[in-house]
Amino acid sequence: MSSLPQSTPKAQSGWKSLLKRAWPTIRILLSIALLWKATSGIDWHTLLDSEIKMQPAWLIAAGVAICCAFICGGLRWGFLMRSVGFQGGFKTYIALYFAGGLINQGLPSTLGGDSYRAITATHLNSTGNLTETQELDKELHHSVDLEHAPAKLRLSFAMVLVDRFLGLAGNNLLGGLGLILGGATLAAWGQDLGYAVVAVMVLAGLIIALVLAWAPTRQLLQNLLDRLRMNNAMPGIRLAFSWPMNIAQALFAIAIHGFIILAFGCCLRAYGAEAPISSLMIGLPALSLLLMLPISISGWGLREATLSSVLALWGVNPSLTVLASISYGAITVISVLPGAYFLLKRK
Repeated sequence: MSSLPQSTPKAQSGWKSLLKRAWPTIRILLSIALLWKATSGIDWHTLLDSEIKMQPAWLIAAGVAICCAFICGGLRWGFLMRSVGFQGGFKTYIALYFAGGLINQGLPSTLGGDSYRAITATHLNSTGNLTETQELDKELHHSVDLEHAPAKLRLSFAMVLVDRFLGLAGNNLLGGLGLILGGATLAAWGQDLGYAVVAVMVLAGLIIALVLAWAPTRQLLQNLLDRLRMNNAMPGIRLAFSWPMNIAQALFAIAIHGFIILAFGCCLRAYGAEAPISSLMIGLPALSLLLMLPISISGWGLREATLSSVLALWGVNPSLTVLASISYGAITVISVLPGAYFLLKRK
């Protein structure tokens, strides 16, 4: 009887280990399958015979817009990190943001880009140089146990999480506005869904602002942070969510996602296609939510399949959408290549 409880955990551990090792390969296969599905319906002969004239200037504009989005994201994260006492200049935080973006594009790594910048930022000094590089290498090449991690590392991860929450809020607000403007094209209830999404996001923002403004609830939150050994996280949280800073943060987050929408719109224009702004405000935020699921490599395949289906509702040629999406993915990789300098510099 006692052997059964002992064997089950071992079997489960074996399956978990096998799945963990196989998951990167599974993601690659899923990306290839989704990309094949998105491109299988394209009549390439007809498309080539149509003599589409690609306009490279629009692709360059897309690259500029993506770089602007990353620079703004790095600035926001830098403000959050400096507000809780971390050192380093904004230029260094932007460089780390690009490096994290490059890792998230699918470079082989035991940690994602967010983990990389959270860990590396804890080793920055006031001049922006890295300290304790041997310890940094050890942290980067081993799984992070936040439960037993130093308080400084936990605080860094907390600020990355706050940065991600702000990005998610901007994404959802932009998607809700898109549904208000063009949701009727999706379904009769599309516009109502947009109003509901915006209302939920505004209500959540107001509740968090009230928690931070009222002394008793603010003290309860501080007690929770103390128990989590993140005593100094409150300034960063207030910078992100307190009134009236939350209004500026929401507008800034919407602007960052607006650069992404502008970039994809430029990719469409490069192939002579156009999409209503409301359709992009619906399609790209929805795609961002789907990309939170780890089922593809940096969205390849999933992006093409999703956007070609969504934009077709507004009469955009699915073949051109797929071409624009592939171009967008390639330009994104090129745009974050400056992050390679920071990675190679550390080596």
